Amino acid sequence: MPKSQETPQKPRETAVYTHGHHESVLRSHTWRTAANSAAYLLGSLKPHMRILDIGCGPGTITADLAELVPDGHVTGVDHAPGILDRARAEAAGRGLTNTDFAVADVHALDHPDDTFCVVHAHQVLQHVGDPVQALREMRRVTRPGGFVAVRDSDYAAMTWYPGSPGMDDWLDLYHRVAHANGGEPDAGRRLKSWALRAGFTDVTATSGTWTFATAEERAWWSDLWAERTVASAYAERVTAGGHATAEELRAVSAAWREWGTREDGWFSVLHGEILCRKGA
Repeated sequence: MPKSQETPQKPRETAVYTHGHHESVLRSHTWRTAANSAAYLLGSLKPHMRILDIGCGPGTITADLAELVPDGHVTGVDHAPGILDRARAEAAGRGLTNTDFAVADVHALDHPDDTFCVVHAHQVLQHVGDPVQALREMRRVTRPGGFVAVRDSDYAAMTWYPGSPGMDDWLDLYHRVAHANGGEPDAGRRLKSWALRAGFTDVTATSGTWTFATAEERAWWSDLWAERTVASAYAERVTAGGHATAEELRAVSAAWREWGTREDGWFSVLHGEILCRKGA
């Protein structure tokens, strides 16, 4: 496979969502909870708060947040209309009455200034064309004294054991495809910088991880990436964009499955996190 370019494409206001919503992708998204994906925010929540959850996907985090603000309200938005039915079903299945869902573009949110107590986005800014503009919009619709909370993974900081040339190929390929789609796969390390450029002055920057090390965790993580590599919208974008052949994708998929069988296998995903308080 050709190697990554040092300079990614310039960001643009629209970007293609690299992963799509294949079942192998949703298997990961529906695993996410407020506890494992937004712990840095939870201590700031109050029961009455009104929250905007951007890029809500199938709504598992959205529903968790709604349960944590029983006297408040959570609006979940996503750029992809089709996924919102899953989010509505998640909220309805839990008997929640303090949620609603809508299609939205984070670069131009359809809400008045100073609307929400908290604006939250998990794994969103890595996929958008202009993350600084997105943060400006998130800041605009946040009430004075409220919070913008953002968490994104950082692909270059992901690490695993044992080493594997096929897994190295996976990471190199993912970088090239994400950049070609207009995103920034190493968003985690850039969040604080983007927030300062968006006008925030009160920014708390932290980090968190997901770790997959038990036999069950390795099987789950490796299977979903092995399947995603050959059967999802990501796979279609790889081959259509000339980034790799179907045969090369099958080799990467096999490397994922082989890693998943290793008793000593370990994989860690690093996330950058920012909690930005909006001034008066």
